[in-house]
Amino acid sequence: MNEVPRAFEGEQSLSEPNIYVSLTYNALDASLAMARVKSPKAGAVVLFAGCTRDSFASRPVTHLSYSTYPPLALRSLLSIAKAVHCEYELVGIAITHRLGRVDIGDESVLIAVAAPHRKAGWRAGEECLERVKARVEIWKEEWFEDGGVWMSNRDGQAGVPVVEGGSGGGGGAAE
Repeated sequence: MNEVPRAFEGEQSLSEPNIYVSLTYNALDASLAMARVKSPKAGAVVLFAGCTRDSFASRPVTHLSYSTYPPLALRSLLSIAKAVHCEYELVGIAITHRLGRVDIGDESVLIAVAAPHRKAGWRAGEECLERVKARVEIWKEEWFEDGGVWMSNRDGQAGVPVVEGGSGGGGGAAE
């Protein structure tokens, strides 16, 4: 069960015209992410869904857990979304990142972009994901049957073991 801090029930978001970013402890909704960016001006809507996989480095994964300081992470997400929106001349962009426990097969992050043409949409989605992974202050713990490990924001870089009741280090964003 996902425990949601009382100060963070539901979804917290920031938005500007044609730009939406949010953090939530709830399951992510791909249809809603796409609906936020769809427009008659867009010939392409690209959706990336980062999902929790069942193994890492040949070890079975039980779940992931994400944590953050929402005001800081939201500002970073908005900055990235605004830059990608401008650089790729997008019609719309939406980024939603999940917090707390994320089980195998569930989505950790959704990035939806709408562009006049597919090439810009594909490129913008990939660039947005790389920037989120590199810059957003969201920390990931990867949990195995024998304990958890803080993971870096790049695939394949394990951090330090998670100590129950203590704080680890490292950071990372979703897939």
